Amino acid sequence: MAAAAAVFALLMASALAGAAAGGDIVHHDDEAPKIPGCSNDFILVKVQSWVNGKEDDEYVGVGARFGPKIVSKEKHANRTRLTLADPIDCCTSPKEKVSGDILLVQRGKCKFTKKAKFAEAAGASGIIIINHVHELYKMVCEKNETNLDINIPAVLLPRDAGFALHMVLTSGNSVYVQQYSPDRPVVDTAEVFLWLMAVGTVLCASYWSAWSARESLSEQEKLLKDGREVLLNVENGGSSGMIDINVASAIMFVVVASCFLIMLYKMMSSWFVELLVVIFGIGGVEGLQTCLVALLSRWFRPASESFFKVPFFGAVSYLTLAVSPFCIVFAVLWAVHRHFTYAWIGQDILGIALIITVIQIVRVPNLKVGSVLLSCAFFYDIFWVFVSKRWFHESVMIVVARGDKTDEDGVPMLLKIPRMFDPWGGYSIIGFGDILLPGLLVAFALRYDWAAKKSLQTGYFLWSMVAYGSGLLITYVALNLMDGHGQPALLYIVPFTLGALIALGWKRGELWNLWSKGEPQRVCTHMHVQPQPQQNYVTSPSLAQ
Repeated sequence: MAAAAAVFALLMASALAGAAAGGDIVHHDDEAPKIPGCSNDFILVKVQSWVNGKEDDEYVGVGARFGPKIVSKEKHANRTRLTLADPIDCCTSPKEKVSGDILLVQRGKCKFTKKAKFAEAAGASGIIIINHVHELYKMVCEKNETNLDINIPAVLLPRDAGFALHMVLTSGNSVYVQQYSPDRPVVDTAEVFLWLMAVGTVLCASYWSAWSARESLSEQEKLLKDGREVLLNVENGGSSGMIDINVASAIMFVVVASCFLIMLYKMMSSWFVELLVVIFGIGGVEGLQTCLVALLSRWFRPASESFFKVPFFGAVSYLTLAVSPFCIVFAVLWAVHRHFTYAWIGQDILGIALIITVIQIVRVPNLKVGSVLLSCAFFYDIFWVFVSKRWFHESVMIVVARGDKTDEDGVPMLLKIPRMFDPWGGYSIIGFGDILLPGLLVAFALRYDWAAKKSLQTGYFLWSMVAYGSGLLITYVALNLMDGHGQPALLYIVPFTLGALIALGWKRGELWNLWSKGEPQRVCTHMHVQPQPQQNYVTSPSLAQ
């Protein structure tokens, strides 16, 4: 059961291999026309409201291409009275002067620029336009517009936010608003902790994988030393429950993951996310249970070595039976309370446990298989983050990772941390595949080092870890340089991790052994060659010819 869960988890991880993302507040759009007086970048704007002198809701809108730039500091933003336009569409001059107020108008019947001009002529200091749909819309200018000397800022609010302000005003309340667009910090602590979380997960998973391999090898040598006959089926995992990936399965993982990703994209809805939550919860229970049993077995060895049969599950240890209820309750509590602000902690715990379990069960047998797996994932990641925009008009990977078209904060197959010092809030996220797929190669490097009895300095694991950490660090640098636009993390991680291992193996003259065998040459001390009788060898020169 654990092996099947590991394979399915690897599939889910491959489907979300490139979801390293933040949030972007600045949108550079070269398609929307830029002309004199209409060349602003599209930015998100915070609209804080006060009703009858008391602080009320905060709304998020988008600034227009035209007009002055909106201030970024809250202390520089003026608190200004909000007035309902008359007429409400502001396509003609308002009936009364407003003397510095911000006008609230509805979208439609005329151009955005025309509304702004009439509002400015009436004495307004700004204009807030209510969109007719829930989504935000970019307020642009027409190519043939020339007289665009607009000196008041314009902000578009989604329908729900706009009508909420409209209802408060029509009820006779006094409303004031403050508009500003704060900058994101250059480096948020969430990204630092997410980097540490990813690197730590790969580190722990690699050591567990190497320790399991060494224990298995020690057991085999002990049995051979005792003179017993042992049938080893390494390629199929044998009785140890381990799964070795081959080249064909490495390629198929990416093909099937692409189909899975398209299914997620096409079927993305609230009910489908609920299904993913259930699937993730089952995998998380399996991963958390496996990790806890491995940790507790040192102190509760009798319970971990005593088994009894359970229908549909086979032989189960008493320790597993004792731990399972806690894991199930933990996953259920997370699923029920996943909309709470602290639910990310439970999701990350379940996700990390699942990743560590998969890396311990699923193994890359040699560098050739690892190269095929990561190379396929490399191109898969680039295609679904960048190239998919040509066919789907949006990045399929990012849309699925964010959980667009649903009320969720994203699909559960992600590690995420809230951006605590970001004025815009939100989460920094990383897909399981950005940890799990390179982690398989790093774990292979440590298994090889231990089998070859290499030290940390002379082995491959240390440099593989440094390469993975460096690649992930470059990913976050690129993420910030691109104003928070989602990045294919494997675009940076794979060249670092795979390149370092290949270059180091070539330099040390061990590349062929790493590439084909995946383990050092070993002499079996339990095999004894019997000397052959002298008469069986050719000694006569005439016969030798």
